[in-house]
Amino acid sequence: MAKTKTVYTDEDVLKFIHTFANTEQKKEDSYALIELMKEMSGHEPKMWGPTIVGFGSYHYKYESGHEGDAPMLGFSPRKAAISLYVFTGLPEHEHLLEGLGKFKMGKACIYVNKLSDINIDVLKGLMSASMEFLKDKYSRC
Repeated sequence: MAKTKTVYTDEDVLKFIHTFANTEQKKEDSYALIELMKEMSGHEPKMWGPTIVGFGSYHYKYESGHEGDAPMLGFSPRKAAISLYVFTGLPEHEHLLEGLGKFKMGKACIYVNKLSDINIDVLKGLMSASMEFLKDKYSRC
């Protein structure tokens, strides 16, 4: 079974943002996301793997037997866009994306060019609903 790459590390979050975010806008948006996700989750930012800033954690186990830990909320200021890890990806939660603004989707990842492209209140609702789902589905959040 493949080893999970997204694991908690003790790397410095602010150093990561300073060196990894490739524009001043991404740095500013990253600092704003740190404050927002810290407020929403009640957790301090921690590095998960080499490029994800995460907040809180939960333990998952799939039917296949694969299991691990993941952050409840997270983001990464990648070169092309900021990746937001705040959505379950489930069809029954798609209505939570209504009114979010300008974004692209991966399976459960939301990509934004800059925070001003999205509605922060809708993002807060999305984060809140996703954390509630994770707390209900998984035991350790």
